[in-house]
Amino acid sequence: MRIALIPGDGIGAEVVAESTKVLHAAGVKADVERYDLGGDRYLRTGEILPDTVLEELRGFDAVLLGAVGHPDVTPGVLERGILLRMRFDLDLAVNLRPVKLLPGVTSALAGRGPADIDFVVVRENTEGPYVGAGGGVRVGTPHEVALQDSVNTRFGAERCVMYAFELAVRRGGRGGEAAEVLLCHKTNVLTHAGALWQRTLDDVSRRFPGVTTGYGHVDAVCLQMVLDPGRFDVVVTDNLFGDIVTDLGAAIAGGLGFAASGNLNIAGSGPSVYEPVHGSAPDIAGTGKANPIAAILSLWMALDHAGETEAAARVLQAVESVTADCADRIGIDLSTAEVGDRVAAAVA
Repeated sequence: MRIALIPGDGIGAEVVAESTKVLHAAGVKADVERYDLGGDRYLRTGEILPDTVLEELRGFDAVLLGAVGHPDVTPGVLERGILLRMRFDLDLAVNLRPVKLLPGVTSALAGRGPADIDFVVVRENTEGPYVGAGGGVRVGTPHEVALQDSVNTRFGAERCVMYAFELAVRRGGRGGEAAEVLLCHKTNVLTHAGALWQRTLDDVSRRFPGVTTGYGHVDAVCLQMVLDPGRFDVVVTDNLFGDIVTDLGAAIAGGLGFAASGNLNIAGSGPSVYEPVHGSAPDIAGTGKANPIAAILSLWMALDHAGETEAAARVLQAVESVTADCADRIGIDLSTAEVGDRVAAAVA
C-alpha cells in the first residue's frame, strides 16, 4: 500500500502517530509519506491544499488524516480548503460511519452493550446543501434573503444506495435476521429530493432480493437510535441528514474518541480518506489525553477497504481487547502513546 499521512493540527499528529505505530505492528507492507497540511502551514505560507499536493495524493491508495482546525485560523477556512476540497476533487462519494460500541466502552445510553449498538451509516458525501449552491441579496440589512439549494442527482443517490446494499450483503444481517437497508430522509416535506431517493432505493432493491428495506423520517430515526439502536443494520441517507445522525451515532457508541470514518472513492479512481471524526482539540494538544482509538479504527477501515482483510481483522481484535481491558482509563492514567502501545502489542 501507498499511504499518505496528513497529521493536521492539534491532537491530529498525536493520534495519527499511534495509528502509524499500529500499522507497522500489523506487518503491512506500506510506503508512508507525510504531508504538512493544516493551520500551521496556512499561517506560515498562506497555502491550504496546493494543486501540486492534491495531484500527488491521487497516486496513493489511502490517506490517513488526523484533524484540522487551528485557533488562529478563521473556522471553516481549513475545513473547506482541505476536507471539502478533497471530498469533491477526489470524488469521495460515500462517507462511511460505523456505529459500534466496543467492549468496555460506556454508551451514552444507560444499560446498552456491544450487542445493542452495531450498525453503519452510509452517507452521501458530495451533494445536497454542501455543494454550495445558493446566495443572498440585501445581505446585512433587515430585508436580507438567503438561499441555500440542495442538489440531488440520480447518479449520486444511486451509487450511494448501491454501496449500502452491497455492504448489507457483506455484513449478513444482525442476530440471525435478514440484512436490511433503511433509507433515512424527510420525504413528507422534502418531496422532490425525498422522492428521488425513495425511487432509487426501490429500484436498486430489486437487484438484491435477499436484503430487506425500510424507511424512516430523520427525526424518527434519531428517536429510534436512542430508544432501540439494535433495530438498525445499514442506514443510507443524504449528506445533510447523514451529518446529523452520524454524530448521534458517535454519542451512543461512546463518544467522538471512538468514532472512525471513511470518505470512500468507490469508483476506484483515486484514494479514499480515513479520519477520526473528532476535531483538533487544541485545548488538550500535548497533554497526552487524546484518545487514539478513533484514528486506529480509521486505519482498520483503510486496511479493510484496501483488501488487507487479515491485518484489518487483527487491528479490530486488538482494539477490542484493549478497550475491554482499560477503556475507562484512556486519557486519565493511560496516555495517548500508552494506548497506542497496547494496541500495537496486541496486534503483533
